[in-house]
Amino acid sequence: MPFLPLAAGPPKCYYEALAMPDTSALILATLALGEAPVGFRGRIVALDMSRAHAAGLPKPELERRLLELGFVEGADVELLHQGLFGGDPIAIRVADATIALRRREAMAIMVAGEEASP
Repeated sequence: MPFLPLAAGPPKCYYEALAMPDTSALILATLALGEAPVGFRGRIVALDMSRAHAAGLPKPELERRLLELGFVEGADVELLHQGLFGGDPIAIRVADATIALRRREAMAIMVAGEEASP
């Protein structure tokens, strides 16, 4: 998948195996923030500009803007609200800020959902 770099084969040595954690479960649990339902909580895994094909901005410009707004790898996100007609735009809390994005722009933000705590 284009949003998570994976090794092309088994590790070559013991230290390489330690440095590369198993991300196979993480890949299955990721989704684009633009596809998430209201109330979703998770963590940003990566930015994948190839998924934001209809954002209306050049891919490097969209990536720069998202990074400047705080959509960085490892940041906690929560989808707070969506627009009445067509579900656009969406309100997202990232860090301590609430930001409105179009769903087509949020498609570039790959997130992993929080684990349910008992």
